[in-house]
Amino acid sequence: MKQYFNDPQQEVMYTGAKDTVVVGGRGIGKGPMQAAQLLKLMQRMPGCSIGIVGPNAKRVLTNTLPSLLIHWENWGFRRGVHWIVGRRPPESWGWGKPIFTPENWENVLSFYNGSIALIISQDRSGTSNSHSYDGLIIDEAKFIDFEQLKDETFPANRGNKQHFGGHYYHHGMMITSDMPVTKKGSWFLDFERKCDPELIEVIQGIVHEIWRQKAKVRDLQMMGKAVPDYLVSHLRTLERDLCRLRSVALFYKEYSSIYNLQLLGEKWVADMKRDLPPLTFQTSILCKRIGIARDGFYSSMRPMHKYHACNFSYLDSLEYQFDRLKTPSSLMDADVNPKEPICIAFDFNRNINWMVCGQPEGDLLRVLKSFYVKYERKLEALVDDFCEYYRHHKKKSVVFYYDNTALNGNYAVNDHDFRWVIVDTLEKHGWTVEEVFIGRAMQHHEKHLLINRMFNGLETLMPVFNETNNEDLLISIQTAGVYNGKKDKRGEKLAETTEDKLEGRTDGSDAFDTLCIGCERFPRYSVTLFVTSSMG
Repeated sequence: MKQYFNDPQQEVMYTGAKDTVVVGGRGIGKGPMQAAQLLKLMQRMPGCSIGIVGPNAKRVLTNTLPSLLIHWENWGFRRGVHWIVGRRPPESWGWGKPIFTPENWENVLSFYNGSIALIISQDRSGTSNSHSYDGLIIDEAKFIDFEQLKDETFPANRGNKQHFGGHYYHHGMMITSDMPVTKKGSWFLDFERKCDPELIEVIQGIVHEIWRQKAKVRDLQMMGKAVPDYLVSHLRTLERDLCRLRSVALFYKEYSSIYNLQLLGEKWVADMKRDLPPLTFQTSILCKRIGIARDGFYSSMRPMHKYHACNFSYLDSLEYQFDRLKTPSSLMDADVNPKEPICIAFDFNRNINWMVCGQPEGDLLRVLKSFYVKYERKLEALVDDFCEYYRHHKKKSVVFYYDNTALNGNYAVNDHDFRWVIVDTLEKHGWTVEEVFIGRAMQHHEKHLLINRMFNGLETLMPVFNETNNEDLLISIQTAGVYNGKKDKRGEKLAETTEDKLEGRTDGSDAFDTLCIGCERFPRYSVTLFVTSSMG
């Protein structure tokens, strides 16, 4: 079956280094690279054990595995015929046996020749323990906890040399991600220093020479002529040298989405530039390295203020039926209390509107998720998105915090003010609303002092973020600068340009500010709440 592979995919595959690190923009095609790598390992090392590493179970089940397995399906490898996930293959199928049989098959991808891949989610404790791997696939590396990877998973990539020691790719790794925006998420960029460009160039030169010599062999065979012994010997020598060089090679490459322009099309790139915040576009599409302001408005925020919270019981109950994951809901989150109200706050703009939702829990304000709408999608659509995501919430009640900015405008939807539109839309969806007016918008210096005291644990609540559900909100917060002692909002007053899009500005962080002020200074909850969602 013929398949199309773009230039980056072909380069990764024909280079074939033992270790490969790909930093690629969205749409570059990292899924086929992972699928091809895993297929090669499992086919060529029957009975092997491969580790598929993801930052958390939610990302593995909604991003990594569906992308990987859909390519296997496209290549003719069928579920229940060639592979199965989440349960032990029946004896009646006559499949091969893994060298090491797992005790629990819930998180195992099995191949018909006995090879298995163990799904390692870093938020599920112990998934790397007591295992010995023959190779690793690490996806969405910018979200991976490197210390945990180094302490738990890398040491497990060992053993079985008596079975597969002759393969140059044994114990190899493939690491894929788009460009990180935080220091903690940048650990894999250090592999660039370990890549030997001259070695990679030699490997690629040998690959080309092998292709050229094989073309000669095919031409001779088509003409009915004998293939000279020296040509066969030369090919064997080249292939032996290629395997030896690949066994010590690390291939590192950064690809922007532009590399796949032929397939994605210019319109897709233009749409991404229009629809994504500038920082997200530069990192996730153009694959540029961007630094984070260390002296920003939220200078007291630290990595400890982020967490993961997957509802493993619910995700496991889906039994890897990926169609049931296409419409996400709060059932996937372990941090939302479905029996308590959700606190919500907004920020309004003519072309972009944000919503941040949360629940305090003890001395924490858990920020669970973020949403935003822009352009033709207005405030009603934003509230619709919230109601869709929390459709299974048992107590359909919200505490709506707002300041005077919610009463002054009408450009988001119609002639009614923002407060009315939000309450009306929520009530149409069957939610009850407790409105809490917090007065005039707090001055910047007061806000800066209050929220940074909250981050430092010096107030009643400390904000913490569900990292999986708040990627864009975290970018907005982490990149908010300071100008003349205030949050740098100068960009919001400038006319929009192709280089300075509305969604890259501080609107999302402003919605977060309102939530923090409301929950800290105007508490309206009988139990502790935690921030579950932010929309913007």
